[in-house]
Amino acid sequence: MTVEILQTKETLRAAPVFRHILAAVDFSDSSRRALSCALPLLASGREQISAVHVLKADWRYEVLDSPPELGLEETDAWRRLHSMIGGLGPEKNLEAVLLQHGPVAQALLSFAAKTETDLIVLGTRGLGGFQKLALGSVAEEVLRRAPCPVLTIGPNSARPSGTPDLHTILFATDFGNGSAKALPLVLKLAALHAAKLIVLHTTPPMPATSTNLSAYAPGTIAADELQEWEGTSRKRSLQQLKQWFPKGTGLQQEPEYIVGIDFLPEGILTAATSRKADLIVMGANQRGSARFAAHVPWTAVHEVLHDAPCPVLTVAG
Repeated sequence: MTVEILQTKETLRAAPVFRHILAAVDFSDSSRRALSCALPLLASGREQISAVHVLKADWRYEVLDSPPELGLEETDAWRRLHSMIGGLGPEKNLEAVLLQHGPVAQALLSFAAKTETDLIVLGTRGLGGFQKLALGSVAEEVLRRAPCPVLTIGPNSARPSGTPDLHTILFATDFGNGSAKALPLVLKLAALHAAKLIVLHTTPPMPATSTNLSAYAPGTIAADELQEWEGTSRKRSLQQLKQWFPKGTGLQQEPEYIVGIDFLPEGILTAATSRKADLIVMGANQRGSARFAAHVPWTAVHEVLHDAPCPVLTVAG
């Protein structure tokens, strides 16, 4: 697959990375942190950001034509939206948007498509286990179905709000469609912020069960075979990674390539912590129903979002 990229730093800096940013707001601490994190991305000052709140659906509103509670709820939501925006700085290109009752993910995606949004910003509480399975995850449903990149600020993100610089970007690739679509954006962000770019690919460990006779051999023989397999796998994956990544990117620093023998979430989180990444970028490939995948608590994307020490930028494949 050929990836078109911009070659010069001057060209990369001329146009804003994002023109219209949608920040989902539910007045929780996580959404406040997400909105604060979106503002540093407005590098040129020409971008528009919409703070969007979706009113919660209530069966009572379907029975009455004009229930009094609806007017009170809308008034309170407008007040809280304007209060939140005012606290973030009047000089920003911020607007408050209130969407009518309906499924939150569907409402956000519809608004994003209608306004040609090119970045959605979400905060997530990172619900896990059966609690997540029962309640679902608006954040994950949006990022798997969104027509644009999605920036998610999870509960363990320690990145301070208001910090405009991205010093280190970790790009985790599995060579899938999501990674290929994310690559031009990663290069532009790295060039704009003069950031160090770390390109990571992880290979799952050799299964404990093996059909080889060495599986029944003494531990030293099995360990030698495992070490040889890991060395060969690393070398092959590193070669594939360098061939996949484009040449002549125009970055100030050469990318650092890392190949890990680990399960995907653990490998990404370990690399992000050890390299002190300010941003993780990864693809969110669609295998089957995106809506179903968003409600499964053990997906790799969910684990990364829940435990990431910094914001995560995903691009749906």
